[in-house]
Amino acid sequence: MWAIIRYGKRRAGTPSLGPADFVTLARAILAGAVTVLVVDGLVRGTEVAALTSVAAVALVLDAVDGQVARRTGTASAFGARFDMEADAYLILVLSVYLSGILGPWVLAIGLMRYAFVAASWALPWLRGELPPSRARKVVAAAQGIVLVVATSGTVPRPVAVAAVAGALAALAWSFGRDIGRLWRNARGPATSGRATTRRAASRRAYRRRLAAVLEPGR
Repeated sequence: MWAIIRYGKRRAGTPSLGPADFVTLARAILAGAVTVLVVDGLVRGTEVAALTSVAAVALVLDAVDGQVARRTGTASAFGARFDMEADAYLILVLSVYLSGILGPWVLAIGLMRYAFVAASWALPWLRGELPPSRARKVVAAAQGIVLVVATSGTVPRPVAVAAVAGALAALAWSFGRDIGRLWRNARGPATSGRATTRRAASRRAYRRRLAAVLEPGR
């Protein structure tokens, strides 16, 4: 993880970690602890209470690093990306754990972000800029909350299945909406240019017809 952070800092031109980045680093370490508990559970049986507690603390810290960045004036593109990747990894690990309980379909929640990134390698227009969206943030936050509650085993299985399925549907909607926006943004200039050309051609044709009607002797 430290090697990845060093690479990201160098690529972003960030000289050092800010206060909020250290909070995100703590979350990433907790996500590593969740990974250990999930993998260890394959051999000895999962300590559900420990897994749920560590994951819940990581989720709570997710609401802290953003506030720290804003209050200290240290928000950065690197910090935002670090925050997003820490979230995505924790959700992936939790979905791996739940896939063994609720079914492999739960993996779609954890893999969707990585599938999107992989698709962007082949489709450059997926790397376009997106405007901030409260709905996107709410959907992303809901994934972790729903997965932790389902992991805890405190709700009946049918309720857990319905909640996780709802979270997956919301995530699919969010990604679908963003992909549609990126597609329209990528086609926007070309489409606008073609529309402008068609309108100009239509105006020229109209002027020619009008001139023919008004021409003397006609």
